[in-house]
Amino acid sequence: MNVLIEATALAEALAGDMPPLVLDCRARLGDPEAGERLWREGHVPGSQHLDMDRDLATSPGKNGAGGRHPLPSREAFTATLRRLGVTPGRPVVVYDDVGGQLAAARAWWMIARWAGHPDVRLLNGGLGAWQAAGGELPLGREPAPAPSDWVPDYRDDVLVEADEVFSGRALKLDARPAERFRGEAESVDAMAGHIPGARSRPSAENLDAHGRFKSPETLDAELPDADPVIAYCGSGVTACHDILAYAIAGRPLPRLYVGSWSDWITDADRPIAIGD
Repeated sequence: MNVLIEATALAEALAGDMPPLVLDCRARLGDPEAGERLWREGHVPGSQHLDMDRDLATSPGKNGAGGRHPLPSREAFTATLRRLGVTPGRPVVVYDDVGGQLAAARAWWMIARWAGHPDVRLLNGGLGAWQAAGGELPLGREPAPAPSDWVPDYRDDVLVEADEVFSGRALKLDARPAERFRGEAESVDAMAGHIPGARSRPSAENLDAHGRFKSPETLDAELPDADPVIAYCGSGVTACHDILAYAIAGRPLPRLYVGSWSDWITDADRPIAIGD
């Protein structure tokens, strides 16, 4: 499964007769306006902004149910995809610039895995790789694309809810930093620890020293050899990075517990584990 594109290949594709639709997914935790501002201050030519909080998530439910980044409704996400001109006949490339492309991985998962687009790729190395390859960064807004009328075929079988996580036999894979998994530190959520029986696979371990994804062979050797697998994190964003790593390795893809740890801890009856 070819889910990555290199900066040089993207530059060639953008200069071709049928350029891909490029989506800038940059975001900053705690600053909902940062993504669009960064996009206006310089972006891959022709790219459109895809907002983490407004487009790739909706507001949490009562008392935090559903986690910090629940999925938007199908209707809302379909409207977003149509506004951006997304169609199955045009390749899509997503990118960002933080933490190994966490928001872009969420966009890849939502467009490719959930909505069923056949050709979505992530820019390997993100905006930094684009700049290192000599790519231009035009300022300001890009012209709005012609809207589409695509009707995605959403797949709910790529998702799991808390009840299935609680009772199922699947391996639970936690994409958060190891210290959060062990409960030694918790900078975001109200409680520390992890889902009992889970294994730690911090998303940063999917990358090499240059912030690019490791080779398929290396990922295949490192990723837990289990089937089925459920990926989770703090709020269903970073977990998509682990799912992407499985795709690069050519493995069966984990399902996503979107609510993740921030949803798990909203029910006092769900157990919590500390340590390794």
